Amino acid sequence: MKQIPRIASNESGIALVLALWLTVLLTVLASGFAFSMRSEALATRNAVSLARARALADGAVERTAFELSRPHMVESWTTDGQPHRWNDGDATIVASAVDEASRIDINAAPDALMKSLLTVIGGADDATATTLVDAIADWRDPDDLKRPNGAEAPDYQAANLKYGPSNAPFETVEELARVLGMTPAIFQRIVPLITVYSHQPGINPATAGRGVLLALPNATPETVDAFIQQRADALANRLPVPAFPPAQAYISGAIQVWRIRAEVTLPDGVTFVREAVLRPSADATRPLITLAWLEPSGSAAAPSLASNTR
Repeated sequence: MKQIPRIASNESGIALVLALWLTVLLTVLASGFAFSMRSEALATRNAVSLARARALADGAVERTAFELSRPHMVESWTTDGQPHRWNDGDATIVASAVDEASRIDINAAPDALMKSLLTVIGGADDATATTLVDAIADWRDPDDLKRPNGAEAPDYQAANLKYGPSNAPFETVEELARVLGMTPAIFQRIVPLITVYSHQPGINPATAGRGVLLALPNATPETVDAFIQQRADALANRLPVPAFPPAQAYISGAIQVWRIRAEVTLPDGVTFVREAVLRPSADATRPLITLAWLEPSGSAAAPSLASNTR
């Protein structure tokens, strides 16, 4: 019997191993390509869904503004914070509106209200809150005179900051974070409750959220929660909202500046929230003036007045 040369046998074994490795490599490459294509397809689908949700949310804001602008009738929409739900195809839309006096205006609020906001909601101690109130006032007043616990340009320079107080009203709520002594923790706690658009020294208790009501001097969680329940019952029965005693010294009626929140949810789980601050105008060519067009972080269910801590 003729014997196969050992060299030829070894070459066949090597060729087989190389073929196996090549097969494995091609399989890995093909799998990676397929995974990449799948990821890109999912990313594209998500981007399309997000764009659709954004467009629907923007449209929901415009519809809410239209409904608020219509002559008031029994079924008219109002700035009472009550959610309005409807479907657009397979998309679920929830929209609500409150007047901007539901928040505390940092340009107009009196010192006592600002201090209570900083201590009760911001978590600042009494000394820190007193210092911040003065520093906030020094930032927004037009002069360079320093309050007893305030801060003017030399104080910002001494703190190695490259800016100083604007000596003008705050243009945005984010500007408050630049005030000397304001910490990120305090700012993050109070920012959902403040505004620069109401121009009111007080708040509207008929639309204010729980956090704003708690910020009122002499308010307690028990009295706030009881009032919120009474308010919800009154709205459900189309009755006047009862008075809230702690708000009497800081009260403002409803104003013609609307904060509208619209949330859109699609079947694939994509959610988009649009928040806008609008002011009606007597100019027929420009019936609405947009003061803010926001994209709040975090997609939560549209809050009702009973649970709103804004």
